[in-house]
Amino acid sequence: MDQGNTAFILIAAALVLLMTPGLAFFYGGLVKAKSVISMMMLSFGAMGLIGVLWVVYGYAVAFPGAEGIVAPWAIDWSAIGLDSLLETPEGAAYPPLAFVAFQATFAIITVALVSGAIADRAKFGAWMVFAAIWATVVYFPVASWVFNFGLADDGSFAYGGWITYGMQTWFGVGAIDFAGGTAVHINAGAAALALALVLGKRVGFQKGVHVPHNPPFVLLGAGLLWFGWFGFNAGSELAADGTAALAFVNTIAAPAAALLAWLIVEKIKDGKPTSVGAASGAVAGLVAITPACAAVDPIWAILLGVIAGAVCALAVELKYKLGFDDSLDVVGIHLVGGLIGTLYIGFFATSTGLFFTGDATQLLVQAIAAFSVMIYSFVLAYIIGFAIQKTMGFRIKNEDEIAGVDTIVHGEEGYVLADTRA
Repeated sequence: MDQGNTAFILIAAALVLLMTPGLAFFYGGLVKAKSVISMMMLSFGAMGLIGVLWVVYGYAVAFPGAEGIVAPWAIDWSAIGLDSLLETPEGAAYPPLAFVAFQATFAIITVALVSGAIADRAKFGAWMVFAAIWATVVYFPVASWVFNFGLADDGSFAYGGWITYGMQTWFGVGAIDFAGGTAVHINAGAAALALALVLGKRVGFQKGVHVPHNPPFVLLGAGLLWFGWFGFNAGSELAADGTAALAFVNTIAAPAAALLAWLIVEKIKDGKPTSVGAASGAVAGLVAITPACAAVDPIWAILLGVIAGAVCALAVELKYKLGFDDSLDVVGIHLVGGLIGTLYIGFFATSTGLFFTGDATQLLVQAIAAFSVMIYSFVLAYIIGFAIQKTMGFRIKNEDEIAGVDTIVHGEEGYVLADTRA
């Protein structure tokens, strides 16, 4: 067992787990002051719920072994509860539980991302029910499509999920998604759009009405996300090597460029660059580089960041034109950014991209992967959300939304300046 790589994976897992509290701050600062506790609790609820489900059966569904390429719904029954993974096989590069832990943090952050679309108006209990069902029927299978792989005794490729490995058999090249552009960002963004449509618009929804109540929270959250994203991207190599270093550098370059591009668009469009724009631009760049971080050279990572920052800055305005209330721009940043990063690989992936080879096959498989996940996630998320809304109710009452979700749902206030009970 390689103790250095084992330590690398465990540290990367800890960094990715930190991203969810970072997301809580990022989202919490974007909502109104009377919803900050509710918003942050949606992320922390996902940490508790998905952490348990992953250990009980999530890993067994997402990583069913060789069955994953032909039957994503297959379950490795021996992995239920992780009992079969407690011992490290002789010759293994790292303990199986290190990989289990790393992938658990991906499941948690993906579910938490969806919550940004339903800020200010969702019931906590209904969200937890949705999170459990969506993770089970959407995230765990999609993770199998993208991340499930195995090696033969001689170290050669043996099997894997249909998105990254199955299409290699069909087209001669598989889709590239190094750290989860499809499984995490497109997946979460599509589900967010579905829930935004199910729950409807917030009271008084229009441009300029719902402004971030705490931009410093947003900047703090973005900083924590960026910090954790090094574990997200570089850690996906599962080894401390040159590929991890490339992913690390690209995780600096792309979001930095995206931050600048977003601010330039803001300056041209609105006359002022904002702190929330800087934070959002960095996150957009992080989203876009996620699938491509080990597939493009740093200079192309900068170009990807510029494109993602500029396009996402414009895309967040679509909700006002199209009439859906994606509260915290999960669609405009994660769905659009994920699509940009995934498709960009088809053009600029080293050795296989259209720009370098003149062959569009890589672009074709990237598009199949991206739109397959988007449609699958959107349809099932809409069905699940609609069923919850019609049964137990997903959205709080309008008067409770106006009064403040924090006190109605959690009995707490984010900012208590004076104790009225004294």
